[in-house]
Amino acid sequence: MEKFRQVLKDINELIVFKHSVFALPFIFVAMITASKLENGSMWFGLKLLVLGVLCAVSARSFAMAFNRYMDEDIDRPNPRCANRPSVDGRIGRGNLLLFIVANAVIFLVVAYFINSLAFKLAFPILLILGGYSVFKRFSEIAHLVLGLCLGLAPIAGAVAIGASVPLWSILLCLGVMFWVGGFDVLYSLQDLEYDKSAGLFSIPSRYGSDAAMFISSLFHAITIIFWFLFCISANLGFWAYLGVVIAGVILWQEHRIVRKDFNKIDKAFFTLNGYLGIMFFCFIFFDLWNY
Repeated sequence: MEKFRQVLKDINELIVFKHSVFALPFIFVAMITASKLENGSMWFGLKLLVLGVLCAVSARSFAMAFNRYMDEDIDRPNPRCANRPSVDGRIGRGNLLLFIVANAVIFLVVAYFINSLAFKLAFPILLILGGYSVFKRFSEIAHLVLGLCLGLAPIAGAVAIGASVPLWSILLCLGVMFWVGGFDVLYSLQDLEYDKSAGLFSIPSRYGSDAAMFISSLFHAITIIFWFLFCISANLGFWAYLGVVIAGVILWQEHRIVRKDFNKIDKAFFTLNGYLGIMFFCFIFFDLWNY
């Protein structure tokens, strides 16, 4: 039993399960929005709730494990990554590959039981999820590729409910893409010097910290624009718009913290962005409740 607990602990450390707080609120935002617009009720049933969670968790586990598998050669020399289970030997490459394949299979099987469109889209989604690990080796747009990986969550949520891709889900996706891309640029400031020495294509390593801060701010400004457009497209009300405004304030505070002290990047990265996702869901939920 103790060995099993240690395996679970290592897997949790590998995929950083607590970071699911970034994507899960947005898949549920899409699901309750689609359900309310199409069926007049936010409740879409226990079956889709379970299948939606399984899809989100398996997709994220696949993406994180694949990234660790592909990045072992660049994680190993990086002091910040030296204690990761994929680097220090706690999870061998064979077991890691098995974990990747298992989560890909789970994702595809669950998508099959949702609807035919979800199953068809599941294959290109897996390719996109794996793409981040490749892009960081030759292009600065890797930050936005990572953002797209999480941004697909609201599109997946809409597809699960209505077997279609409405405009509002695309706008919500683009907002999430630039939101994640923006805070990933900030997070990459921690590895600026290492990325330079390793020849990796992060925005901070290519253009410096000042340019990275500006680009991150630009990404987050675009985020707010897309989320306002999402509210307009979905015909949402006051509480949804207020949620977007508060999201903008949280992002402003995030940049304020990082500008003052790069050592607080972890606080800005996880704490504030985690609150943002949950807050955004709550405001959309309350708005749809009074729709």
